[in-house]
Amino acid sequence: MTAYSLHLEAVHCTLGDRKVLKGLTIDPIPGGQLAAVLGRNGVGKSTLLRCIAGFASCSAERMHLGDLDLRPLSAAQRSEVLRYLPQTAPAALHLTVYESLLVALHAANRLPGHAARRRIRDIAEEVGVSVLLDRYLDELSGGQKQLVWIAQALLHQPRGLLLDEPLAALDPNHQHHVLRLLRKLAEQKGLLIVVVLHDLNMALRYADRAIVLVDGRLLAQGEVAHALSPTTLAEAFHVQARVERCSSGTPFIVVDELLTS
Repeated sequence: MTAYSLHLEAVHCTLGDRKVLKGLTIDPIPGGQLAAVLGRNGVGKSTLLRCIAGFASCSAERMHLGDLDLRPLSAAQRSEVLRYLPQTAPAALHLTVYESLLVALHAANRLPGHAARRRIRDIAEEVGVSVLLDRYLDELSGGQKQLVWIAQALLHQPRGLLLDEPLAALDPNHQHHVLRLLRKLAEQKGLLIVVVLHDLNMALRYADRAIVLVDGRLLAQGEVAHALSPTTLAEAFHVQARVERCSSGTPFIVVDELLTS
């Protein structure tokens, strides 16, 4: 699969009387990488994803996925190339996982029965939900449902995924499972994956790059451990902290002191 880079320049978004994004320009995010959007609550992380997906009105000097200009496209048109998964997942209906994937697949185009079955089983195998195909959605755990939503998004072979806090309310096992899957999808399929995270240690462990926001503006970006410098951690998260590495080389945040807001 061809990898496509995301280009964002001078992105502005006003919601009501509040300027949420203020001329945000980010270095191109290459396909095949997992980018984590980081920052405190209310700095514009979710709004940024909604603007890219077309669900929030914004202006931008550039908003391209590869050579495709996203700006004139509706949310529905953008969803053909970029799939957005909101923080609040849709209510789980009393459908089996297989039925839910079939409905999602036919929402865009109706494949012949054998082709649809093959597509669903291939994606289910890829995401790791094959054993759940006969289970009902409303009986699954939060982590299992998150994997099903990712499988639904992949059915239409998008160029990228936008995920808003996919780890919310998941237990540690499923948190790691979901991010390992996203990292694998980025690397193996060349997908552009942008994910909003609150857990800095998960970003350090799995993301290729960080985009750190403060008050609707870019504060830092680049390789995660470098982007999360002590200065950035102090300004963005109001903590005196640093990145260290454990005996196995895994980076993690050490918080030494809390700073006043």
